[in-house]
Amino acid sequence: MGMATAQMRLMYLKAYSLDLEFKEQLVAEAKMNLSKTATDLLNVGTDLDSDDPLVKKLEARKERLHVMEKELDLQMQHYREKLQMIEKEMESCEQMLEKNIERSFKY
Repeated sequence: MGMATAQMRLMYLKAYSLDLEFKEQLVAEAKMNLSKTATDLLNVGTDLDSDDPLVKKLEARKERLHVMEKELDLQMQHYREKLQMIEKEMESCEQMLEKNIERSFKY
């Protein structure tokens, strides 16, 4: 891989890395909002009778929120794994670029 190609690859990987970090932040924010909603649901149902149909609806919603939270966790883990792969690829490109520079300017 030539020097220009390696530099372009590094720039692409850096941009992709920043994009994934942004997505990771969005997932973290969504998870915080989800936790707040779940807490609000718990607070609403405290003054109701346990046999009330509204309590059962609240419990069902709480379960759906819990499932959504697990999905967000999986998505976050997926982004982190991709970031680790990108970091390794960036290290490889940087090493290749250094070797190309050494060969090009070696007398």
